[in-house]
Amino acid sequence: MTSAQPLPPLLETVALSKSFGGLAAVRHVSLTLARGELHAVIGPNGAGKSTLVNLLAGAIAPTSGRILLDDRDVTRLPEHARTHLGLARSFQRTNILPSLTVLENVRLAAQAVSLPARGLLKAPPRDGSLIEQAEAALVRAGLPYGHGRISGTLAHGQQRQLEIAMALAARPKVLLLDEPLAGMGPEEGERVAALLKSLAVEHAVLLIEHDMDFVFTVADRLTVLVEGSVLATGRPEEVRLDAEVQAAYLGGHA
Repeated sequence: MTSAQPLPPLLETVALSKSFGGLAAVRHVSLTLARGELHAVIGPNGAGKSTLVNLLAGAIAPTSGRILLDDRDVTRLPEHARTHLGLARSFQRTNILPSLTVLENVRLAAQAVSLPARGLLKAPPRDGSLIEQAEAALVRAGLPYGHGRISGTLAHGQQRQLEIAMALAARPKVLLLDEPLAGMGPEEGERVAALLKSLAVEHAVLLIEHDMDFVFTVADRLTVLVEGSVLATGRPEEVRLDAEVQAAYLGGHA
């Protein structure tokens, strides 16, 4: 009986680098992300984690290197083009429209992908397809009720779930999640951990997170960044025992 072949990557970086003047924020980073995988990127403050996410999303352009999305070179494509090709992200800080309802936030996210940019602020199509798409994303993100609530009145953890629903409304192949547990309590964190594990079954998920207990619980694979460079990549148990990782970042926690 032959062993299963690894799935081809949906997202890949090849020697990706970004410098701001004389500061090298990301240095020759190569990593892969496959469907069904939750890949966490960890590292101390200033390691280049958020810069890496911004490069992958298209918010900033790399100095050198390549980014492949589903085997297509998207290195120079803008953010909205990558969204149309199946990449969605959440942000380190909550990025919702607090005066709109929960459903309106997600419907706008779906509309941004389904319609041309000039149609974003127009009324949604009468066939209700975008509403159905938004409602399905809310159910998938664990927010099946309260669609008429003003989103700014939600608890912090629910706002983070709403952000994930907005990303899912774009029907992505790849999800980039930048610190989804930021500001959450233990109970909210457990709920989001279960959500992310289930999302990774259908998507490729790249996760930036500081909560080490959470990361080692949910991640299939870890990449450790230090000063913009990859120090180690592997399964959580391998990374936890890596002497260089312990010295550079994990310390006593490992």
